Amino acid sequence: MNPLRDVTLCILGLSLAASSSALSQQRDRSKIPESYRWNLADLYPTDDAWKTAKEAFSGKIGASGKEEGVMQPFRGKLSESPQTLLACFELTTDLEKEFMRLSAYASMASDQDTRDPKYLAMVQAMGQIGSTFSAKAAFIDPELLEMGKAKIDAFLAKEPKLEKYRHNLDDVLRRKSHTGGEKEEKIIADASLMADAPDNIYGIFSNAEFPYPSVTLSDGKTVKLDKAAYTLYRAVPNREDRKKVFEAFFGKINEFRATFGTQLYAEVKKDMFYMNARHYTSSVESALDGSNIPVAVYRSLVSNVNNNLGTFHRYLRLRARMMGVDKLHYYDLYGPLMKRADIDYTYEEAEKLVLASLKPLGEDYIKVARKGFAERWLDVYPTDGKRSGAYSQGGAYDVHPYMLLNYNGKYDDVSTLAHEFGHTMHSYLSNTSQPYSTSHYSIFVAEVASTFNEALLLDYMMKTIKDDDVRLTLLGSYLDGLRGTLIRQTQFAEFELRIHEMAEKGETLTGDVLDTLYMGIAKRYYGHDTGVCIVDDEIKAEWAYIPHFYYNFYVFQYATSLTASGALSEEVLAGDKDATKRYLALLKSGGSDYPIELLKKAGIDMTTSVPFELTMKKMNRAMDEMEKILDRKKN
Repeated sequence: MNPLRDVTLCILGLSLAASSSALSQQRDRSKIPESYRWNLADLYPTDDAWKTAKEAFSGKIGASGKEEGVMQPFRGKLSESPQTLLACFELTTDLEKEFMRLSAYASMASDQDTRDPKYLAMVQAMGQIGSTFSAKAAFIDPELLEMGKAKIDAFLAKEPKLEKYRHNLDDVLRRKSHTGGEKEEKIIADASLMADAPDNIYGIFSNAEFPYPSVTLSDGKTVKLDKAAYTLYRAVPNREDRKKVFEAFFGKINEFRATFGTQLYAEVKKDMFYMNARHYTSSVESALDGSNIPVAVYRSLVSNVNNNLGTFHRYLRLRARMMGVDKLHYYDLYGPLMKRADIDYTYEEAEKLVLASLKPLGEDYIKVARKGFAERWLDVYPTDGKRSGAYSQGGAYDVHPYMLLNYNGKYDDVSTLAHEFGHTMHSYLSNTSQPYSTSHYSIFVAEVASTFNEALLLDYMMKTIKDDDVRLTLLGSYLDGLRGTLIRQTQFAEFELRIHEMAEKGETLTGDVLDTLYMGIAKRYYGHDTGVCIVDDEIKAEWAYIPHFYYNFYVFQYATSLTASGALSEEVLAGDKDATKRYLALLKSGGSDYPIELLKKAGIDMTTSVPFELTMKKMNRAMDEMEKILDRKKN
């Protein structure tokens, strides 16, 4: 019951707005129209209001050390009566909701411009407060374990209002062998003051202070390759430009491999600290046990992908054929498959496409999505200093989720919008259907909702577009998605597993060591030695570009979720009403059960290889269709 145990982590533009393409190149945030910027005032009206709320919260928990805080009267008293236990839980719940709201505001304000020291200080302050909060609550789990199952069951029988905490209580009892006494739990909680340092340092260095290179492209344009620009220009049609972009971007990153390596090694050592403190045999077991996921699921994914690299290599050969290149290179993986079909989409077009694709999930689902667009839940365009990538922030239980994008106007950006709305709807439905105590869904199921929406979008596009070139591009985008979400994330998962295993054996992780390890894995996955795809030398530094390595065995769940959502979406798209009900029930279930069990209720057993095998069949069907179109065009 530690309150912070689960906290880790579209036709024309509007008449008053510039075009989508122009806005994606407008790096001054103050010049982006308000309608494309999220409205953080839904959380707190001003920074000063946030500060007042933060100081009041600090006083409640006794963060200054001058007072005990509102939780301390319950210390040593939880076993006195069901009513005392309930009062403690409800107080802790209210405090955690407030903490999460404060943290969401600080982190999103900082993500708008990671260079701004004011908002960085706010994030750091919440980190310190969170550590204090955890330490103040450190007595709860040990006292529950001392009570034992029989007494807890008796309390549940006597006080019906405790029922909403039953799963949480069962989970505490399940993890008994990995929970220390009050003093040990306080030390572990206090360690969180240092635990976020590797991720925070990486984020500031890579987003705000890294000296990203500039390149001059074939049209004479010189661009600075920050993360958002790299994502855009790695996909340009001109092959020599793509090559330049990759060489410059990763070449510069590799110059700082010692720094990036030290940061990542610090992250791994942090994971090892928690592994040892919690008495686990490995870091991966420690990371997965919180959601009660067998380590075998992780290792089976890596094994299944390695055993099916032949199917992936078929895709790579097909990509080479479509691009008309004799030898596919790594820098070709993001280039357009069909020059004539490299279509741009305004943000307004993307909105319409995403909403139309969600029709199979019903009008209630779409109504909430429309609300998100209308009420500025999204921050759309890349600007100087803004955090790279995309995410959905659903931590503010009593407000609504938010989404960060870096929209560049390509189909991949439309797909990313659908993806993040999947997360957002998951959070919205969970938060509005579950009490706070069971509203936090596991990361293991988090990517099901996002990749499910991607599948709906692709299905809608394929049903409405008849042009062969565009259909080839869309099918190629689907296969690229499989590459990025299933193959690439498993590649990352294998790398992450290997670096932890090396460190656990006493081996050090320097930038050079990480370069060598990453390059070996990448060459195997992409068939470098057999000439399927040439993994160029600069790719050895790609590991330093991936922020997910600071998320504690997060990435494998992109791949497992994709296989689960693939199976679920096929049933829903086939018109199976029961499957649709089961899927929506999954989204509403939050963390009311363990993720493996929730997926079983939805009809998917992730302890078997069946979802993966279905995904491989679907991948081969897409390639069969592409080859038919190519043969028809040739003839």
